[in-house]
Amino acid sequence: MRPRSLERVPGPVAAALMALAWTQASHALQIVDARDGVAVEAILSMKEPTRIRIEGAPITDVFGNIHSSSCGAMPTPASGSAGMPGTPLSPVANPAGEIVVECDRDKGEIYVRPVAAVGDGGTAGKPVNLFISSAHATYTLILRRADTPADTILIRDRSVPPAPVDGRASSGPSSTSAHHVRAMKALLVAMASDRVPPDVRVDELNQSVQLWAEARFALMRRYEGRGLTGEKYLLQNISAAVMVLAEQEFDRPDSKAGGQVLGVAVEHHQLRPGESTSVYVIRRGGER
Repeated sequence: MRPRSLERVPGPVAAALMALAWTQASHALQIVDARDGVAVEAILSMKEPTRIRIEGAPITDVFGNIHSSSCGAMPTPASGSAGMPGTPLSPVANPAGEIVVECDRDKGEIYVRPVAAVGDGGTAGKPVNLFISSAHATYTLILRRADTPADTILIRDRSVPPAPVDGRASSGPSSTSAHHVRAMKALLVAMASDRVPPDVRVDELNQSVQLWAEARFALMRRYEGRGLTGEKYLLQNISAAVMVLAEQEFDRPDSKAGGQVLGVAVEHHQLRPGESTSVYVIRRGGER
């Protein structure tokens, strides 16, 4: 999921753009561009179910360290497979499993939830690996746990031809949507590289924002222009433990004046004590 334009921008900017590429979709939706045999990352809610589906194709099988599944056609817990077809079975527990899988056969989707980490010896922060199969490919998901609301992961494979609709291939994103995405990426590059175009206004703020007791958080600059508002924050880990960050933690309900959050990008997702990172939030232009 690496846009060609990233080849010509600095590393931190490229990393931020890649983060934005899958968080910009909207609230409660992660779009993950994937291909058969290539591992991709997404966020897994620690406490709520996460829905997973494949664009244009039903899920046929799920492989991983599955704790239990009511999907049916699951051979044994040791096999780590939860098959979609077949007659529903009562959940069979695998004590060493990491994740619970539920299936919606009619829609070809699954819902996953990590097993509560009690006395887990520090595995609560360990990513969960899942293999999601369709009739065309098997996708490798590395799911990073975060304390986020219920969410949807949409797996999109551009190498698979789109399913025909009324005898014709479905069309791609509209030119308006493509223009909107380009505008968001251009604003993010401006914020991350400090190369601001003349039609974007910049306000220097350096305002402290209440976030968590473990973090020092400040709104450094606000950028306005082209129907968008960008906010650049500086977050410092002031605790004695390593801090793991996820974009969804900064996608918070907005005031009318603040504008709807369209995308969030975090430059560094893991901070040791005393380390800092930039956090970028892009909103639809609000009423000011």
